[in-house]
This record gives sequence, C-alpha cells and structure tokens, in this order.
Amino acid sequence: MRNPLSQTITNIQPSGIRKFFDIVNEMEDAISLGVGEPDFDTPWRIRDEAIYSLEQGRTFYTSNSGLKELKEEICNYLERKYDLQYRATSEIMITVGGSEAIDIALRAMLDPGDEVLIPQPSYVSYEPCTILANGKPVIINLKEENDFRLTAKEVEEAITDKTKILILPFPNNPTGAVLEQKDLEEIAKVVIEHDLFVMTDEIYSELTYLEKHVSIASLPGMKERTVYINGFSKAFAMTGWRLGYACAPKEIIEQMLKIHQFAIMCAPTTSQYAAVEAVKNCEEEVQNMREEYNERRRYLVHRFKKMGLQCFEPFGAFYIFPSIKEFGLTSDEFATQFLQSKKVAVVPGTAFGACGEGFIRISYAYSLDNLKIALDRMEEFVKELREKK
Repeated sequence: MRNPLSQTITNIQPSGIRKFFDIVNEMEDAISLGVGEPDFDTPWRIRDEAIYSLEQGRTFYTSNSGLKELKEEICNYLERKYDLQYRATSEIMITVGGSEAIDIALRAMLDPGDEVLIPQPSYVSYEPCTILANGKPVIINLKEENDFRLTAKEVEEAITDKTKILILPFPNNPTGAVLEQKDLEEIAKVVIEHDLFVMTDEIYSELTYLEKHVSIASLPGMKERTVYINGFSKAFAMTGWRLGYACAPKEIIEQMLKIHQFAIMCAPTTSQYAAVEAVKNCEEEVQNMREEYNERRRYLVHRFKKMGLQCFEPFGAFYIFPSIKEFGLTSDEFATQFLQSKKVAVVPGTAFGACGEGFIRISYAYSLDNLKIALDRMEEFVKELREKK
C-alpha cells in the first residue's frame, strides 16, 4: 500500500507549545503560564450583541469577505487608531482568526522557491505556513542584546534575489518586543529598495505599554506593499470567537478571497455581529484590560530582578522571555523539571525557533494571584538549581 501522507506535512513538527499543557490538565494543583489567552471574559456588551443576533435569527452565511458593516467599522477603527486608510469594499476581508489570514496571504503570494524572511523567536505558524505555501523560510535570529528588535541591517543581510516577503511579528510573541517608528522607517527603506512585500502581524497592537503602536503600513510607500493582519482574540478577549481580518491592496485581497471561498466560505456570522460592537464601543474595556496587563508586566519584571534572573523588559503583548542560560539546562529540560517539581507550566523558548534556546516564555494573561503563586514556586526552583551548581 502506498504512503497516504504528504511528505511536506509529515516533515513539519507539531507545535511545541501544547505538549506541556496536556500534562497540566492531568496534574492536580498545577498552574499554567503558557497559553496566550486572556483570562478576562469577553466584554458583556460584545456577548450581548452576539446573543441579540442569535435571537434575531442572523445565522446565515455572510458574504465571503465578511459583513459590510463590520468591514466599514474596522476601516474606521484603523484610521482612528493607527492612521491607516483602507477601502471597505475592496481592501479588507474577514477571516477565521489572524491565523487564517497568515495562511492564505502566503498561499496567495508565493510561488515555489520564493523566500520569506521570518524573524525568530516568533509565533509558531509563520514557518510551517510558508512551507505549506511552497515558499522557503529564511530565519533571521533576533538578539537579546537588541531587546529582540529586528534591525534594518539584519533584513538587508538576509535578502537574496529570491526574497519576496518579510514577516513583521511585532509586538512580538514570545518576547514582548516592539518596534518603534524609527525602527520601522529604517526597515521600510530596505523593503522599498529591494522591492519586497511585508506581512505585518499586529494582533497585539492594542497591548503596548510605553510608546503608541505604529504600523509599517502607515509609512510612505508601504501600504501598497503590505498585508496588514489583525484580529479580535487578544485585545478584545475573543479567542474562541475565531475572528480576524486582513487588509491589503485589492489585487492581493482578491486572490486571498479565492482560497477563503473554497476552504472556509465565511467567518462565523455571530462572531462578526459581535465584533461590530467591539470596534465601535469597547475602547474603555480594552483600556482597562491593558492597564491590568501592564500591572502584571511590571510585577513580573520586578520579581525576576529580585530573584536575579536575567530578563529584558518587554513593552508589548502579554509575554515575558527570561533567560535560563545560567543553569546549564536546555529550555525543554528547564520547563520539564519546573513542571514536574513545582507544577508550573511554561513554554520552552525553542518552541518559537532554534534561537529561543536558553529562554522560556511566560504569559501574564493570568490573574495576579496566580502569577504570585507561580513566581513563588519559580523562586524556589531557581534557588534549588543554584544550590546544585
């Protein structure tokens, strides 16, 4: 019998994030600090709008590209928040989470052998989605000494005559790193000079704690060569609603829509009606969540400093990426021993790329009470490791 499986997919490793959490689910009194999921309930006014849409019987397909009202409100929101101007009729589509947008953008834009520049550590989907789209991932290793920021020089050095797309994963998962306007301006010059396209994943754009977030798509000459991706999961605590969106030039959106039509049809209708309320009227709720995340962020930075654990200060998303190199353990060994001995789950840095070795990702999308308990356990664990040295 012939092998029923594709060699391409069997050569792709499963996500390194999930394996620890299957164990946690079976472990009594365990605390998980690994999943990037807000611990807040979806704001009530969003849930109420979803309930109302169901009561009104709005359970039909929407158009493939999404509800007209939602696309218009997203365009208003992007102009209001980030000075981005898109046409609701032709330059935006609603997707099943930001992850679908990443997948179909790469499939719509890549020919076999086209190279995609992927800064790592970063979200786990970029590299496998590039491979599944017949592209070639080219990894740019971000450096701790640069606060895990991508530099224009690093982009320039990675470019070949086959390079087509640069992925910009900022604010960054797993490091919490951000790019400021001056960083983006330098990168944009390189992108324009080499006639590249950018896929900018800004799912954490609402979660920055010092500087106001700037999108590379807002810079001169960049909108026409950028696919802008965002969604509702992180900022609006809507992970299970599975709703994202992509904005791009009309010719790119048209091809993305073809894939979406054949594979998905449309994003969930109830979620789309709820999302209209989110982008129109939930700024206060988002602000409240951001302030609480910032309190947790400052607490973790303080605790790591107190326990003498090296960690740069993150200014975006809801992750922190401390170094565990001093202990002589791999990231996987550290995470495994920590889970087994103290019942706290974190994610090895290598889940986000090989250059994540020597780091662990901790999510602070959890209550301060849980974070305090987990960090107390971590302090004990670190002390025990140091005593063994």
